[in-house]
Amino acid sequence: MRKLLLGLSAMLLLSMQVAMAQPDLKAGHPDKYTVVSGDTLWDISSRFLDSPWLWPEIWHANPQVANPHLIYPGDILGLVYIKGQPKVTTIKRSPNSGVIKLSPQARATPLSTAIPAIPLDAISQFLTESRIVEKDDMDAAPYILVGKGDHLLTGAGDTVYARGDVGDNKSMGVFRNSEAYFDPETNEFLGLEAKSVATAKIKSVSGDVVTLNIQRSSEEILQGDRLLPTDDRIINSTFHPSAPEGDIHGSMIHVIDGVSQIGQYAVVVINRGEREGVKEGNVLAVYKKGGVIRDPFTKEQVELPSERAGVLMVFRTFEKVSYGLVLRALRPLSIGDEVRNP
Repeated sequence: MRKLLLGLSAMLLLSMQVAMAQPDLKAGHPDKYTVVSGDTLWDISSRFLDSPWLWPEIWHANPQVANPHLIYPGDILGLVYIKGQPKVTTIKRSPNSGVIKLSPQARATPLSTAIPAIPLDAISQFLTESRIVEKDDMDAAPYILVGKGDHLLTGAGDTVYARGDVGDNKSMGVFRNSEAYFDPETNEFLGLEAKSVATAKIKSVSGDVVTLNIQRSSEEILQGDRLLPTDDRIINSTFHPSAPEGDIHGSMIHVIDGVSQIGQYAVVVINRGEREGVKEGNVLAVYKKGGVIRDPFTKEQVELPSERAGVLMVFRTFEKVSYGLVLRALRPLSIGDEVRNP
């Protein structure tokens, strides 16, 4: 009897694992879909699934085509059944392929490139420019002394002078102190946002004085702005939405551009990062905290439960914080809203 019970338990566990690995298809899902320019993986996933972050569970990479994990405009995706399980695969492949390269100097997104997981236009500056650093690292970085001709304000095409050790770098980014992030519960310092102001090419070094030529600027460069190595990142559009491997429970602590009401495609900062196991591509549900009401009978203050109000995807991680893009907002979101596993 014990062996029978153990066998039944194992079968039940296996069936539960299969059920968990096979997400339900969305009601009214298409049998075929032609990918168009402007699509994102999230858009396509939402056509087939109620939970788009489970896309890897139903995607079947066709080994007969080049780059089987990539999806391109013009590809025709079809719903097929493999061993009785629904899968989405490429049934007709576009002849074009490519990757997306983002850099502080230029960005090209040809129509022939693979579709990204989320809209890259909304996040490109945070992939290659602004970053989270330690305050001590920012304070120790080389700094702008003055522009050519003793000008204090300079821009693209100008020559500037800085002081400090630039190492063997041929180019540097010009950054300015921005937001300092603290954990809202523990008050732990989480990092300093270094806002990208410009990029510059090093012309010469004399002792600890550096002469630079400004290549690109988004703002006027000020005396005291800091120099950090440029961070050219080649962004491949193959990363997929995914649920975190561990239990994540944090909050949104900042929204870029300082708007009070957060909606779709807003970039936010969350107080969870690499040390908590957060990875790029992780999808998190956003919950609004319930209000506090007064019980009319006991006269006690009662906090109502949080309600699910949106979904975001993490697109860049640092040690203690991460950048996320709001992909769905069922109602206006706010700083302090909770983020959890989807």
